[in-house]
Amino acid sequence: MQKYYICPECRGHLKVGEYIIFTVSNQKDESGLVLLHPQLGNYESIKHPTFNYKKGEILDFHCPLCSVSLVSQYDKNLVRVVMMDKDKKEYDIYFSRIAGEMSTYKVAEDSSVMQTGEHSHRYTYFKIPEEVRKYLHKA
Repeated sequence: MQKYYICPECRGHLKVGEYIIFTVSNQKDESGLVLLHPQLGNYESIKHPTFNYKKGEILDFHCPLCSVSLVSQYDKNLVRVVMMDKDKKEYDIYFSRIAGEMSTYKVAEDSSVMQTGEHSHRYTYFKIPEEVRKYLHKA
């Protein structure tokens, strides 16, 4: 099934070919393009060999179109993008911005959550009921 990945700010399409494209900065303030596999739970990525970061390093993800930071408002260790299916139904997709950490969440409008990745237990926010969650982390 065809899925589109969209910047939550500019609504520009982030998926080109078989990958989702991001501008990423490491903690040394070096930048590069990183391509992530769009299948949830597949942590395959592509980057230029000269763009380096270490396992455990916090990376900054930005939209390659409008340059907005994609850090989640709910947790500073997560990135947020929007996934749209072929029926134009939208889901919030959150994934860890910590290099090597495998945590991904697909959140539907009804607040149901699908989580994947061996480290997904680290972010318990998604297990909190919606009626409680709306009072947390207000911007």
